[in-house]
Parts: sequence; C-alpha cells; structure tokens
Amino acid sequence: MATALETNQPAPTFSAPNAEGKTISSDDFLGQWLVLYFYPKDNTPGCTTEAIDFSEKLPEFTDLNAVVVGVSPDSEKSHGKFIDKHNLTVQLLSDPEHELAAAYGAWGPKKFMGKECEGILRSTFLINPQGNIAHIWPNVRVKGHAEKVLEKLQQLNSAD
Repeated sequence: MATALETNQPAPTFSAPNAEGKTISSDDFLGQWLVLYFYPKDNTPGCTTEAIDFSEKLPEFTDLNAVVVGVSPDSEKSHGKFIDKHNLTVQLLSDPEHELAAAYGAWGPKKFMGKECEGILRSTFLINPQGNIAHIWPNVRVKGHAEKVLEKLQQLNSAD
C-alpha cells in the first residue's frame, strides 16, 4: 500500500545495493540534496529517457550540491548494463523486494495495458541536506521532468 509522504517530514531511511553491489544508505547523502527518483524498468523507452536526461543535467545538480539516484526493482547486474549501454552518470539502486519503493509510496496499484497490477509508480522526491522531503513529484511524465526538478532545486537553493 502506498504511504502518503508529505513535504517537510523526514524522508524514510533506506539502504540498497548500487550497480556495483555496494550498499548505499540514505545517511550517505546527509549534508547534500538528494534527488531520489523511482522508475519501472531499465532499458525501457521512458526510463531510458529519464535516466539520460538526469545524467545530462548531473553537472548542474552537482553544482547545487545535489546527488541524483534512481531506484527500480531491477538487479544490480541489470543496472550495470543499463549504465554502460547509455553512459549514465546517475547512481542506480536495486530494490527487487520493493521495500524502498513502498516506503516512499512509489509502489502500488496501476493500470498497464488495460489490466490492474502492482508496480512502480513513477515518482521523484527532492530531499534536503537535513534529510527532510522538500518536494514530491507523483505520477511523473518523463518529458522535461529532469529540468523541472533542477528548476525546483535552484528555487529552493536560492531561498536558503
């Protein structure tokens, strides 16, 4: 069941393996902004576009003290191939049991080809350097999304 997260509340803590099999924890990102985005599957059209868009904008995110991390149910091996195939620079975490997605409300019922099933609800969370949720994008549309996240981060950074 999807959890209803809200801005200004502490982001759920997590630990999950990256493409190299190294466990990455939410504590690793304290002191910097974290863009945590959930996507359904490596090497599918929308997910590839989203990962490439975030990778292309990564230097701009880095300039704003932000890290971009994608999460899907795919294996570490799948993530490694996805990164290599598309020269991705964002970090990808493996969430095969959907625990991380469920904690963020990014796992739940959705329609796919006319049938209802459980799956990843494409969504993005902007987490501030203190570990609190600064902004949530539910039901993400891929086109222009990385740009919207960057604009929101720029806006929040200039407000500090």
